[in-house]
Amino acid sequence: MSEVADTTTEPADDRVSNATPAEGDIPDATPEGSGLESEPTEDAETFPRNYVEKLRQENGRYRQRASEADSLANRLHTELVRATGKLADPTDLPFNADHLADAGTMSAAIDALLEAKPHLAARRITGDIGQGAQGNTGTVSLIDILRGTTG
Repeated sequence: MSEVADTTTEPADDRVSNATPAEGDIPDATPEGSGLESEPTEDAETFPRNYVEKLRQENGRYRQRASEADSLANRLHTELVRATGKLADPTDLPFNADHLADAGTMSAAIDALLEAKPHLAARRITGDIGQGAQGNTGTVSLIDILRGTTG
C-alpha cells in the first residue's frame, strides 16, 4: 500500500479567502474603486445643526405630551368604569380607547367581563347588620335594667 500525502491542504490560519461574500454578508471594509465613499457627497441634503436640534426638541415635547395624554386617558377610563358602580375594582377592565368614545361599548365590555368573571362584581350590603344608627329605643335607665323592665 502506498500512502499519498496531501500537500494542497494548508492550516486554516494561513489561508486567505479571495471569495466574494455570500448574500447577506457584510464585508469588513469597502473595496477600493467600488464607488462607495465614507464622506458625504455634495448632492446630499444637509441641514444646519441648530435647525436639527430645534426639531429634536420639538419632537421631544410632542413625545412628552403624548405620554401625558396616554396617562390621562387611562385615568379617565378608570374613573368612567368606577362611575358605573358595576365593578369592585375599576382597573379589572383593561383600557380600550373605544370605551372613551362610546359609553355603550364600555357598558357592553363591563357586562361581558362580569358574565365571564362574576366574582369581579361590586357587592353592596343591604339590610340590618346590627351596626350603625338604629331607631330610637327610648330612654335607658340603670334602675329599670336592674329591675328587669325596660321602658
